[in-house]
Amino acid sequence: MRDRDSEGRPRNARPRDEFGRPMPYGAAGVARVPDDYAPTTEQALDDGRRFLAEDKPFHAHEVFEGRWKCAPDEERELWQGLAQICVGLTHLQRGNGRGALTLFSRGAARIQGYGPPYDQVGRAATGFGEDSDASAAIALILRELELS
Repeated sequence: MRDRDSEGRPRNARPRDEFGRPMPYGAAGVARVPDDYAPTTEQALDDGRRFLAEDKPFHAHEVFEGRWKCAPDEERELWQGLAQICVGLTHLQRGNGRGALTLFSRGAARIQGYGPPYDQVGRAATGFGEDSDASAAIALILRELELS
């Protein structure tokens, strides 16, 4: 059963490890992005870059997902795509190269047409293989995002 807040909205109270994997209730997980995080564009990019620089793509995904939930309609595909690419990076960290490729492809398709640096981010993401080095992949996506 999924955790819910007092108003019935889904919330995930389970702790997570540094790679975003769920841990048992009561375990000491790492700090997470709050469920009600609603950043501006600039804040989302800054926070997402910071988490990528710390090799925490799962956390960057949560940042971009937070922006996706509150973004204007014309930006929603961009933020969802960036979140999917970060989940792909998380899958690489966890050793799931096949799952990573699926998410890279989906994310890249969503961010096409948003111009630089997002076109370059998408091209970089679709250039990874199942056996790509996770840290190198994260660093490349970070470099491309820093061009914005």
